[in-house]
Amino acid sequence: MTVRPIRLFGDPVLRSRADEVVRFDPSLRILVDDLLDTVQVPGRAGVAAPQIGVGLRVFSLNIDGTLSYVVNPVLAEVRGSAEPVEEGCLSVPGFGFPRRRHPWARVTGVDVAGEPIEIAGDGLLAQALQHETDHLDGRLYIEGLDPELKREAMRGIRQAEWFGRP
Repeated sequence: MTVRPIRLFGDPVLRSRADEVVRFDPSLRILVDDLLDTVQVPGRAGVAAPQIGVGLRVFSLNIDGTLSYVVNPVLAEVRGSAEPVEEGCLSVPGFGFPRRRHPWARVTGVDVAGEPIEIAGDGLLAQALQHETDHLDGRLYIEGLDPELKREAMRGIRQAEWFGRP
């Protein structure tokens, strides 16, 4: 079991758009296994490859004990009006803020063999699908906060003991 360390706010890999996976080889299986191991730490719902320092479009989920992953995910559909839900992020530890998310989402992509897969649902699953897809586009959840709340979040982050550490 390989639980990889989580990259924190300020790491450039978190702000870069992840590359499409084009090589479906044993190294991809190792990455997916590491993502699945890393997301199983208690309190985690999702981990995107950039959060473990890998700039590829892959993420893992652990929603109510159900593990899954998607390679080259595309947020294909959202339903319902975006509404505020409490959200946090492993890359911004110790903080949580209301972030607007759609109540239902569907992601399409492929598995490690390149076969099509789809994950869809509501609640925490929908929130995680949107959150992890954002990571792959180089966006952190705090970027979607209302402006005043974002200023408050940034003040707190700059004062966090982990801020600015490698």
